[in-house]
This record gives sequence, C-alpha cells and structure tokens, in this order.
Amino acid sequence: MTGISIQKSYRSLFLSDVHLGTRGCQAELLLDFLRQNDADRIYLVGDIIDGWRLKRSWYWPQLHNDVVQKLLRKGRKGARIIYIPGNHDEFLRDFFGMHFGGVEVVDQFTHDGANGKSYLVIHGDQFDVVVRHTKWLAFLGDWAYVSALNLNTVLNYCRRKMGLTYWSLSAWAKLKVKDAVNFIGKFEDALVHEAQRQNVDGVICGHIHHAADHEVSGVHYINTGDWVESCTAVAENFDGSFEVIRWGDGRRVASETEKDSSDRQVAA
Repeated sequence: MTGISIQKSYRSLFLSDVHLGTRGCQAELLLDFLRQNDADRIYLVGDIIDGWRLKRSWYWPQLHNDVVQKLLRKGRKGARIIYIPGNHDEFLRDFFGMHFGGVEVVDQFTHDGANGKSYLVIHGDQFDVVVRHTKWLAFLGDWAYVSALNLNTVLNYCRRKMGLTYWSLSAWAKLKVKDAVNFIGKFEDALVHEAQRQNVDGVICGHIHHAADHEVSGVHYINTGDWVESCTAVAENFDGSFEVIRWGDGRRVASETEKDSSDRQVAA
C-alpha cells in the first residue's frame, strides 16, 4: 500500500532534498503524498531541484514535472510556498526576495509555530564543512552517493514486483557507518548552536537526508529528511505539535525522540 487514503490538512508542511532531475528521486511517492496532504504554508527546505546533476546530464521525466505543477497548483489554491535553496539548487540563491509563480525565494526564514515557539528554517549546507570548504570532495561524494542510489533503484524495482514497500539500502548503510553517525551528531550540534545564536526556540533543516524531531541542548531540532532515501516530510499540526511523516511505507511517526536519542548515543 502506498500512502494513506484519507486526505489531511496541516498548518505547515516542510519538504527538502527531493532532488528532482535525478533518477533516485522518488517523485511518484512524493506526488502521492502531495495529493493526499494539504497545508496553509509549505516550506521547500532546499535541494528540491538537483542543479548539480542536471548540469552533467539532463533527466526530467513527466513525473518530475507533475510534482512541480502540483506544488504550483497548491500555491494558486491559497497555500503560501516558501523556497529556501540548498547547495544542489544554489542557482536560486541569486534570486532571494523574488517570487516565481507565487513561490517566495529566501535565504532562511523564521517560522512562528502554533506552539508559541520560533523556528529557524534553513537548508543547512552552510554548516557542512565539506560543502563549504572542499567542494571538489563534495562532488566526489555526490558521485559515489548517486552510484549507491542507482543500485537502490534496481533493488526497489524488484521489491515492488514482489509487492513489498520502499526500502532504502543507502540510508540503511549510512546509519551503520560510525563516521556517518558522528557526522549527523555534529551537524545537529552546529544547527542548534546557530539557533541559539539567532535566539530562536528551534531549527528546521534538511541537507543530511536523516529525518529527526527531538530536543538538543534546549533547542527543538527538526530535520525534514528527504525524498530519495527515506521519503519523509515534517508536518505542523494546528495544535502546534510536529510529526515526521514516513510515506515510503505509509506510516506516520508522531515522535522520533527515542530513536534519535539512541542514534546520538551511538555517535558519542
């Protein structure tokens, strides 16, 4: 079963790391998600379009266009759409303050939650040392990552034929590597420090393809995950609560606290 049949509305939805323009993008699952979920405000938290990959070879199937059109249609129906570019769609950073088809492009945004807390919304690549200072290494890592995703695509094609749900080999492998787990912890700490510097209560980011919702040093840390490995989004309910939605297997996860606390213990 893909997705959830009952349509639901939220105060806000946060999506990141869709990577439209790549073969690893789970556009069909995202389109299914967008059809069944609405929000007053939709944040696109970076790497929605993969400009790195499109520069090397053009790949843009109809499903990827359908995702864009679906988002624009939600904007026309009244949703406020805020686009915060990441490193893979950094070409949009030349257009901060502009609107395209009702989509606002900004560097970062302060979201006022229904729970009375303020949240810094930012992609997060600014706090990834590899991306900032050794871009050639980031490109090399991207090549290796795409190779893993290609294998992932074949694996999940076979799983669909067997009637099984989506499962990410690359995400599973990443969390088994101690260095990767350590990086996740350091990335979280860097974003939490930035939230404290800006005097906000929480931070909502993407970039590392690892969904999370927990508290770190008194700061509410939320990561939206991605639509390549985990097929996750973050939703803000009208009562001010947040939840991670995992769409690959049709499950909503109201709280990731225990799981992510365990991950951070491993990192330590």
